[in-house]
Amino acid sequence: MKMKTHSGAKKRMRVLKSGKVKRKQVGMRHLNSHMSSKRKRHLGQVILVADANMLQVKRQFGF
Repeated sequence: MKMKTHSGAKKRMRVLKSGKVKRKQVGMRHLNSHMSSKRKRHLGQVILVADANMLQVKRQFGF
């Protein structure tokens, strides 16, 4: 039986051709007025999932 992708992971991450997973950073939803522009700018960028967390992410995506 085929494993289903975790719905929460599907909405938050994308798998690249290389097999790496990209995701958004946390901390930009609210309480941003005290942050510097530099901090907000860097939090808005997309990053790759760390190698240490790839096992959990692969389980969620079913591969």
